[in-house]
Amino acid sequence: MSDLKNTFLYPIFKGNPISVLVLGICSSLAVTVQLKGAFVMAISVIVVTGLSSLVVSLLRNTIPNRIRIIVQLVVVALMVILVDQILKAYAYSISKTLSVYIGLIITNCIVMGRIEAFALGNKPLASLIDGLGNGAGYGLILVVVAFFRELLGSGTLFGFRIIPESFYELGYMNNGLMILPPMALILLGCIIWIQRSIQKDLQEK
Repeated sequence: MSDLKNTFLYPIFKGNPISVLVLGICSSLAVTVQLKGAFVMAISVIVVTGLSSLVVSLLRNTIPNRIRIIVQLVVVALMVILVDQILKAYAYSISKTLSVYIGLIITNCIVMGRIEAFALGNKPLASLIDGLGNGAGYGLILVVVAFFRELLGSGTLFGFRIIPESFYELGYMNNGLMILPPMALILLGCIIWIQRSIQKDLQEK
């Protein structure tokens, strides 16, 4: 049980796929203007990564080595299509906002990387937990970046007004830079700097 707990928590904090391994950063630019889109993208990646790792782990002893990449792509593509169809059926407006980025989960190196590095050599439950943990670590960074971009760039969270109108009447203005793609990279760089500084201090102690 303790091993499974570490498997889940490690990619969220110490081995985060975005802030530590610097993988999958494209979506931090594309879907973090609004918190709602980032949250849905995070949930989608968690589901795809977890289920894909589970399925590949169940099939690991039957997959010929020479075609394993093709099999992995087919499994991931199937999961992405299912998630995309569910979003279109139950959350069409969000699905339309995210557009092609849901489909591009297929090419996300976090998903394929965990299948190749972990699911092919471990049991189904551990693989599922690893996939969910890496998806959660990825999603956490997206949500944090989107939180600051929407709050400071639009004055809202999940589309609801957070900064009172009285602030604007006193001269407050939204930071237009926050909704531009370069700001996502700047915020991501700040997160990486803070996390690595904390880890360095802990190691020195």
